[in-house]
Amino acid sequence: MMKFTPAEVLQYVQEEDIKFIRLAFCDVFGRQKNIAVMSGELKRAFESGIAIDASAIPGFGGEIRSDLLLRPDPATLAQLPWRPESGRVVRMFCDVTHPDGSVLDTDARNLLKNAVREAQQAGITFAFGAEMEFYLFKTDENGDPTRCPYDNAGYMDIAPADKGENVRREICLTLEELGIQPECSHHEEGPGQNEIDFRYSDPLSAADHAVTFRSVVETIAMRSGLAADFSPKPLSGHAGSGLHINISVRDGGGRDLLPHVIAGIMEHITDMTVFLNPCQQSYERLGSHKAPRYITWSRENRSQLIRIPAADESHRRAELRSADPTANPYLAFALLIHAALDGIRRGLLPPPSTDVNLFSAPEEVLSGCRRLPASLQEAADAAERSAFIRAHLPEAVIRAYCGPRL
Repeated sequence: MMKFTPAEVLQYVQEEDIKFIRLAFCDVFGRQKNIAVMSGELKRAFESGIAIDASAIPGFGGEIRSDLLLRPDPATLAQLPWRPESGRVVRMFCDVTHPDGSVLDTDARNLLKNAVREAQQAGITFAFGAEMEFYLFKTDENGDPTRCPYDNAGYMDIAPADKGENVRREICLTLEELGIQPECSHHEEGPGQNEIDFRYSDPLSAADHAVTFRSVVETIAMRSGLAADFSPKPLSGHAGSGLHINISVRDGGGRDLLPHVIAGIMEHITDMTVFLNPCQQSYERLGSHKAPRYITWSRENRSQLIRIPAADESHRRAELRSADPTANPYLAFALLIHAALDGIRRGLLPPPSTDVNLFSAPEEVLSGCRRLPASLQEAADAAERSAFIRAHLPEAVIRAYCGPRL
């Protein structure tokens, strides 16, 4: 994906006859928001920001100090391919600041930037790749989603059982137009369940891509007369939807840092869980249909919290399997970087690998394994008690996730 400067964006908008600029950002829970401005306002947006009333945006505060500014990041410029040729629309992700220029402390995108900066100062580079599962449901006569799956196909089935292949094809082509490179797509285990994976990238781009991905899937599904569902467990008795996060790490010295990364994540995973699994339905998914319940790791084994997929040295990575698509990817990636850095600095090493199928293991094996939190309340309590979380997240973010939900 090309990285544009403000001057280049202004030139592009003029030459391509762009009429609308969508200034995108996420609330504290990772739900994408935006405001559209006319192209004539773009210069002002770059110079001084565009004001918004943030009083009704979750995690952005109440009526006091509710005036915030969106400052577009020109490197994230993308033309929305599903909008008409006449009156073209582009989108940029934004930083969220107060009028005095200070960054909003609950702007999760900025929290991820800080984590990346801390890693860079230590000479360490991370790359992330997201694998996000979702369901396609039929809609009723009013266009509202039902709980009737689009098909009854199973894992990696093909047409005609798999009815979603044309939808996935259009999603992949749209992602390419937006500068996001899909690697593969297939039908997942559940009826109407799908997965599309895209290439590794730096943490900030990977989080932007994950947010964009959800928007693309929901838009293409709607245009196809369907509803996309990213909830963790939409159908009882069937596979839940996960956000599998692949992490690779390197430094200039050629050290093998992955064991320390794994150990750091395992050290802090309990405290992080409420941010990776932020709704009660998240805990209905964990522990069934290949979603982990225990804090363990292994090579290739999909019953584990962390697995090391089979790959050549250049693609060696750790895959965290507990998170789900309701997570805010900016917060999730930021916390994983901080946990990994802690593991690297302290020289932590993971326990021996658990090379058994934990879904069929005997109780004497399971009794020796630490468990992930079993409920949203248990996860919230762990986060509130955590010195690690308080060291890396502002109080307002912790309150948003651990306090009463609106």
